[in-house]
Amino acid sequence: MWVVIDSSSAVCFVAVKLHSQNSLGEIYMIAVDPDYQSRGIGSALVEFALDWMKAAGMSVAMVETRGDPGHSPAHCTYEKLGFGLFLTARYFKKL
Repeated sequence: MWVVIDSSSAVCFVAVKLHSQNSLGEIYMIAVDPDYQSRGIGSALVEFALDWMKAAGMSVAMVETRGDPGHSPAHCTYEKLGFGLFLTARYFKKL
C-alpha cells in the first residue's frame, strides 16, 4: 500500500496484491480525497503501482470497479492508463 500525503493529511492511497502463480498484479483498492480529484494524483499513483508490479515480475495488471455513473471518473482514469474492459457476468440469488 502506498499513500500520498499533502500537508500532513492522506489525500490518496492505492493497495496492491500480487498473484504470483499467474503473474497477475491487482489494484484492489484506490481512493482519492474528493478535494484532490482531477489533479492527476490517482493516475500517478496507479502508474507507480503498475511499475512496481512489473518490477515484481507480473505480466498483467487488473483493477475492478462498479459500472455505475459514480465510478465514471475511475473508468476514465483506467482507460487513459491503457486498461481494457473485460466483461463478466455475476449472478446472485436471494436466499
